[in-house]
Amino acid sequence: MKKIWNAEQKLCFERALQGRGMELIAGADEAGRGPLAGPVVCAAVILPLDAASLIEGVDDSKKLSEAARERLDGYIRARALAFAVCEESNETIDRINILEATKLCMKRAVEALDPPPSAVLVDGDFRIDVACAQQSIVGGDALSYSVGAASILAKVYRDARMREYDKLYPQYGFAVHKGYGTKRHTDAIREFGLCAIHRRTFTKKFWAGAGNAAPPNS
Repeated sequence: MKKIWNAEQKLCFERALQGRGMELIAGADEAGRGPLAGPVVCAAVILPLDAASLIEGVDDSKKLSEAARERLDGYIRARALAFAVCEESNETIDRINILEATKLCMKRAVEALDPPPSAVLVDGDFRIDVACAQQSIVGGDALSYSVGAASILAKVYRDARMREYDKLYPQYGFAVHKGYGTKRHTDAIREFGLCAIHRRTFTKKFWAGAGNAAPPNS
């Protein structure tokens, strides 16, 4: 049977930092490192951690239904002491690579928090260039309440952005697959070429044509 954790059980990292005198603890996560198109989005959030303020159901956004993510996104935004969502474009990803774009995006999100955090929990096995204390957690979106909340903010924001892009480039199906490399998406690339939001460094094996930017609504 699948184990279900309540919010308090996902606070071990946060409680450890509180034990070291750090009260404003941020979680930071990304959405969109793997897709063939669209931006990478990072969110950072500081939530109150007293028992009465905890939001039940916060988890790795990939484990949640779209309806659950949307509902929790509203609760997180309403209850947060601070939150920020930032994005880096496909052009930036192509220029500096996806890892560096993610680290830059996450740094911007953390530094946009007001009040600033005393520590940040980062999802992944890398560090970001911020002044506050930080701890990297592999699989942090499933293990940390704060990182899970950030993963929800990032995923809901990015999905909405991809639905907007779908209106500009309806032939690709961005509203359905959100830019990931599904068969429908790769078939569309082979048929229509690349559009302005495709990551050129991610799509070389699907399209090698010249002058390969499909105009909106083509």
